Amino acid sequence: MLLRLFAALPVPEAIALRLTALQKGVPGANWRSAEVMHITLAFFGEVDDAAAEELDTGLAGIRCKPFDLAIKGAGHFGRAAPRVLWMGVEPHPSLLLLANSCERAARRIGIPVEKRRFSPHVTMAYLGETRLDRLLSFERRLALYRSPDWCADRFYLYSSLKGGRGDNPYRIEAEYPLI
Repeated sequence: MLLRLFAALPVPEAIALRLTALQKGVPGANWRSAEVMHITLAFFGEVDDAAAEELDTGLAGIRCKPFDLAIKGAGHFGRAAPRVLWMGVEPHPSLLLLANSCERAARRIGIPVEKRRFSPHVTMAYLGETRLDRLLSFERRLALYRSPDWCADRFYLYSSLKGGRGDNPYRIEAEYPLI
């Protein structure tokens, strides 16, 4: 059986609820619920059971101390046709180390990883027919936004339903405490 897998940090409920309170002013946005907000560390794509087991072992071997994070600013992906509205994540060296470690664990067992540069963010909405001026207005309004800090003390291996944008298209497959 193939699982569509990714590694991610969960966004604490209190922070996610603060983010959902900001979700307004962009007609055509398909807003994400607090329950699915996360920071993707690495996307692995469709992986068979044997490779998933090896990936789990590799991710469990990652060593990274807990660290503080905060949400900061807003932006979007898709220049010609914006498709995702996001909130940024304040840079932290441990976040980059953790993302790189997840990618290395996948590469070691032959799972290809995305070639795009790591851009930590929380997806706020998928965009359909959204006017660019309304999108840019949202981004300007939240350009100086900064959430309270929280301690990232674990990450998860999630599976996702392909194309799943329902209430909660993700399932936790494994949990990895940061130590």
